[in-house]
Amino acid sequence: MTKEKTQWKEFLEAISVLQWVLSFLFLGVACYILMVYLMFTSLWPLCTLYFIWLVSDWHTPERGGRRTIFVRKWRVWEHFRDFFPVKLVKTAELNPNKNYILGYHPHGIMSAGAFSCFSTDSCGFTKEFPGVRPSLAILAGLFRIPVLRDYIMSAGMCPVSKPSLVHLLSKNGKGNAVVIVIGGAAESLASSPGLNTVVVKERKGFVRLALELGADLVPVYSFGENELFKQVIFSEGSLSRRLQDLFKKIMGFAPCLFVGERFAFLPYRTPITTVVGCPISVPKRVTPSEEEVDHYHGLYMEALSKLFHEHKVKCGLSESHELQIT
Repeated sequence: MTKEKTQWKEFLEAISVLQWVLSFLFLGVACYILMVYLMFTSLWPLCTLYFIWLVSDWHTPERGGRRTIFVRKWRVWEHFRDFFPVKLVKTAELNPNKNYILGYHPHGIMSAGAFSCFSTDSCGFTKEFPGVRPSLAILAGLFRIPVLRDYIMSAGMCPVSKPSLVHLLSKNGKGNAVVIVIGGAAESLASSPGLNTVVVKERKGFVRLALELGADLVPVYSFGENELFKQVIFSEGSLSRRLQDLFKKIMGFAPCLFVGERFAFLPYRTPITTVVGCPISVPKRVTPSEEEVDHYHGLYMEALSKLFHEHKVKCGLSESHELQIT
């Protein structure tokens, strides 16, 4: 029998998730405002020293970052995990003597499953895959924001830029698993309860990189990710959708109009099951041909579709539910 949660436990879970959502949405802007404000107070020397240090530390995110086990093991992430709850499912072993690119699907609104499984130790990734270090790759622009960059680096996140990925997969030894949310901002605009749409048909850069570095590909599907928020989805070609696409093109992320279950920002308590698929062996090619890229891209899409259909019923979907690959 499942132990019933106390009101205090439910409160801690809700606060843990709420602080994460607010950090996701507003922490970057808050850090900018704080630094500017402090420059006009008696603490301006502290800010000056920080910026001097920032210049010298500018390239650290693209050189493996600065992961801190202390932050990844914060108790708050356990409450975060239990709110939904988030569960990590292993389907095959990952050899710690190899490197991997894990393709995470779908993006959802905030990729809560990806954060919980790969940027904290709350879901037991290191126990399930001993010797493998996960690094969630996110927008490179976030690592240019003072203070925020240090916070997200401490969780083991890295920029989703080629120099960063090349460093982790070729200059950082073995046992590295870089997690890329393949669909990115475009996929977030398709996030809505009841829909399982992934944007991957034209996304081949991660496959080319895997071939160049000899990193195996691993599909990951997170059931429940799209159920956390309700989103207003504008039709293709509408003025609102064109504005979203323009913003996405300029800023790198899409402004989604969404609402949660409570207080607008608190997501629905929907279970998230993140299933890590079987690795696809990829040879190393200094200059991969288009045919090789297309071949392994096709294998990846087949493996992703197979992973979805093998686990959809166990994760609460009907047998007739289909995965839409665009």
